[in-house]
Amino acid sequence: MFYATQVATKPPTFVIFINEEELMHFSYPRFLENQIRKAFVFEGPPIHLIVRKRK
Repeated sequence: MFYATQVATKPPTFVIFINEEELMHFSYPRFLENQIRKAFVFEGPPIHLIVRKRK
């Protein structure tokens, strides 16, 4: 994972830039969502995570 950035607020949407999509395990985005919820107190709204390969 290179970095992540928030691109929208309603609903909170984050784009995660990685080097190889197939190397990201299916459970890692769920882990990141839980960490974002814990760190920034997003208790109610859905959080959208978009995984993109860095060019």
